[in-house]
Amino acid sequence: MGILSWIALGLLAGAIAKILLPGRDPGGLIGTTLIGIAGAFIGGWMASHFWHHPVAKHFYDGATWVSAIGGALVLLIAYRLIFGNSRDRR
Repeated sequence: MGILSWIALGLLAGAIAKILLPGRDPGGLIGTTLIGIAGAFIGGWMASHFWHHPVAKHFYDGATWVSAIGGALVLLIAYRLIFGNSRDRR
């Protein structure tokens, strides 16, 4: 998969992670989207390095989607823990 495929996958993974983990995010829609893209890259990297499962060259591979969504979920949870309710402070 090329870089544009990973970005598209990250956008979709971020949206799915947001559906699975509802609530207010400190970064809003743009922050969640960027977290999804980063999560796709990190999830793919973790799958290939730690679990010795090379990322498929096909966009529709289930393991690729699971690793991208998992990476986005981990980053979204970490982002919420670090920045918490920063939008509520004034």
